[in-house]
Amino acid sequence: MSGKLNKGYVQVYTGDGKGKTTAAFGLALRAFGAGLKVFIGQFVKGMKYSELKAFEKIEGIEIKQYGLDCFIFNNPTQDDIDKARKGLLEMKDIICSGNYDLVIMDEANIAVYLKLFSVDELMDVIDSKPEFVELVITGRKANPRIIERADLVSEIKEIKHYYKKGVQARIGIES
Repeated sequence: MSGKLNKGYVQVYTGDGKGKTTAAFGLALRAFGAGLKVFIGQFVKGMKYSELKAFEKIEGIEIKQYGLDCFIFNNPTQDDIDKARKGLLEMKDIICSGNYDLVIMDEANIAVYLKLFSVDELMDVIDSKPEFVELVITGRKANPRIIERADLVSEIKEIKHYYKKGVQARIGIES
């Protein structure tokens, strides 16, 4: 059992701006630096991003993806739904295990929005967390119930983005 935190809270990073996952991963590095054990589960994402390579080199931060190897542009397929639901059940077990101090559910908000799993199912996971586990949930379009349940909510708002000028995702910056 880890249990280095006396009290763990629920944090939500949402909004239409760039940086929600980056903020959560920064917290993961901070927690690791303080000797905490970290687990990151990524929903929707299944592609191999640069940060995955970095985390593979850090013992004490585990990361697993619960998405397919492509973005969901239209309606999710049954495979998308099955992968996310399986991941949600696994994440609940991980959170309840007591083996991690910080658990990040990356893109879980957008998974709810895309109906990969329900807000009730995500609320059940949140409500099952042990007292000492810090839980971070990221993604656009956070459900109002998740926002209400959270102890901390940060909204990242897009003011300006170079994507609108045709700049594609760059390795090491966006991917």
